[in-house]
Amino acid sequence: MRILTTIALLTVSNIFMTFAWYGHLKLKQMEFLKNSGLFTVILISWGIALFEYIFLVPANRLGSQELGGPFNIFQLRIIQEVISLVVFTTIVTLLFKNESFKWNHMAALACLVLAVYFVF
Repeated sequence: MRILTTIALLTVSNIFMTFAWYGHLKLKQMEFLKNSGLFTVILISWGIALFEYIFLVPANRLGSQELGGPFNIFQLRIIQEVISLVVFTTIVTLLFKNESFKWNHMAALACLVLAVYFVF
């Protein structure tokens, strides 16, 4: 159960992370953000990133072998990276129509999946 809970929390965390890091590029089309300065956008991103950490910290604590979880630190980090790229790719493909998923992106993702295999 800890495995599934850790992966679910990491996924939710990464959804918030992707919106905190890249969502403002899409949100700039919204009326109230058109004239916002960089400082305002940073504050909004920090507010979103807070939720990233609300899910990320429990995921790492539940998943860590040092606290009774199933994963060592290296495994947690590799899982995090793969989830991060899958979430990022999904969100960018859906929201940013001017971006396209190319063969080299798929090759890089395959290399990360291989990293998961090797770390386990």
